[in-house]
Amino acid sequence: MSGVHDMGGLECYGPIEYETDEKFHNDWERQVLAITLAMGATGTWNLDQSRFSRESLEPSDYLSIGYYRIWLKALESLLLQHELVTQHELETGRSYSEPKQVKRVLKATDVAAVLKKGGPVSREVSHEPRFSIGDVVRVKNIHTPKHTRLPSYIRNHVGIVHAIHGAHVYPDAHAQGLGEDPQWLYNIKFQASELFGVPRSQHDFTHADCWEPYLEIHHG
Repeated sequence: MSGVHDMGGLECYGPIEYETDEKFHNDWERQVLAITLAMGATGTWNLDQSRFSRESLEPSDYLSIGYYRIWLKALESLLLQHELVTQHELETGRSYSEPKQVKRVLKATDVAAVLKKGGPVSREVSHEPRFSIGDVVRVKNIHTPKHTRLPSYIRNHVGIVHAIHGAHVYPDAHAQGLGEDPQWLYNIKFQASELFGVPRSQHDFTHADCWEPYLEIHHG
């Protein structure tokens, strides 16, 4: 979706604040991360659905409440959506009903091994990639209210296929509960002047990874 979270290529937000201290500013942030990972491990929702829940927050919240409060509000939304808690339970911080069964439970003793293993998203597909390295492609001008990993600032722009990463879970379908729908993933090389206008040096480039459904051959 096109939303306030999609800040690539935008101006007027000021410089990025670089922090040299710890990742967490408060203990509750550690707890939010831990609970989010534990609930993700239950298999009740997938990674792309979790991302979409964060993107769907009100813009005023997204820009003002901070990183881990964004995670917390998104987690609460998913818990309500899947009827794992009620609004009253969230507000009071107490459980008033029997816990609902989930697919899996991540035990404390297994956390290190699970995090080390990760969740690879590379997949095998039976068809060959549509595009080859060196092809000139245009990024489709896609606008959707659903989840997408296509940055708005590269839409409708022309680039060159720089690399092919293999096939991966297609997040646009995955976030909608339509299955993994693996698609070929490409690295596209854009001249900076193509994306940001002139004057830009001809030696400046921007690279972005794009799934095959985002692209079409450029005939210009």
